[in-house]
Amino acid sequence: MDQQALPLSRYTVLDLTIARAGPTAVRLLADWGANIIRIEAPVEGDIAGSRQGPDSQNLHRNKRSLCLNLKSSEGNKVFADLVKESDVVVENFRVDVKHRLKVDYDSVKQINPAIVYASISGFGQTGPYSKRPAVDQVIQGMSGLMSITGEPGKGPMRAGIAVSDTSAGMFLGQGILLALLHREHTGEGQWVHTSLLEAMLCKLDFQAARYTMSGEIAGQEGNNHPTLSPMGVFHTSDGLVNLAASTDKMWKAFCEVMNADDLANNADYQSVTGRLQKREQLWQHVNGITSQHSTTYLVEKMNSVGIPCGPINSVGQAFEDEQVNSLNMTKSVKHLDLGDIDLLRSPINLSKFDHCCEFERPGPELGEHSAEILQELNYSEEKIAELEKNGTIK
Repeated sequence: MDQQALPLSRYTVLDLTIARAGPTAVRLLADWGANIIRIEAPVEGDIAGSRQGPDSQNLHRNKRSLCLNLKSSEGNKVFADLVKESDVVVENFRVDVKHRLKVDYDSVKQINPAIVYASISGFGQTGPYSKRPAVDQVIQGMSGLMSITGEPGKGPMRAGIAVSDTSAGMFLGQGILLALLHREHTGEGQWVHTSLLEAMLCKLDFQAARYTMSGEIAGQEGNNHPTLSPMGVFHTSDGLVNLAASTDKMWKAFCEVMNADDLANNADYQSVTGRLQKREQLWQHVNGITSQHSTTYLVEKMNSVGIPCGPINSVGQAFEDEQVNSLNMTKSVKHLDLGDIDLLRSPINLSKFDHCCEFERPGPELGEHSAEILQELNYSEEKIAELEKNGTIK
């Protein structure tokens, strides 16, 4: 589909972000048609391989790159000209850095009062930790996530993905869209911000609410659900399976389909509370049944009676699954050096906008579109050449 026909095609976004959280927010806008200008600092000895690797390509597809020296007065002038023509600025600089570069909210708002200015930080814009640097794993630990992840008694465990980075990015993307909706009604711009810590505390969800409502501190439960049983990982004759038969209806169906009359009639297992209290004992009983059957058999049998059940796949197996294939979760893009590569599409589906088979552009090389972008600002060829010569752009 033509990018110009997508819902966000009328918006121009200046992307000042690095790392993962900020680029994740901008990627949401890029995938739905926004004109993304990724403003990048000149870097000595830039490694092409890292820019052409899976991580960079997946984060920065559908973006253009302007290599701009914001430390120079000429660079600030170019940035100001861009701000005048833009709708959104996204950044994740430290507080002192963005003020030193004059790309903070107050500076940007003076240039364009209607701008939506969006920020991601590690710990928030205010408070005793606001100036600290942060990475995903540090936030996983500080938010409490690692304390409830992993096997009981075996110490904290990080999640296998950068969950605080990607969560903060998704929340900031939503915040940007909310601010744009608000501007549609009022004409007013505003500052939108979130942090890795805020995002992770929110993502704790019911585990956090157990504490905020009653002071209950959740612990590690391994592969078992913390409040429902049986729900977890069970052995099969040829591997492992995830199975959830925790409601009274599903527990009854499990016992019937597996001919487990002894379990159905066991007084300990007649209620949700009883099954949770006797969870370890129940796990042994259920595991004794599941281990006699293949994973494929259990997946088919359980789902046929409304019990959620599925295999535990590797990443490769997940992408080869027939349901994943039917969802068409990848889209290709043509890269000048890499040829056709497959990347992950947006998981959002809109009935008015079919996902086309290709992204418009791959992740850009450093400064790949610098001249093109300045031409759109009506800079002359002579001026662009001058800016290249004095190192303002690359």
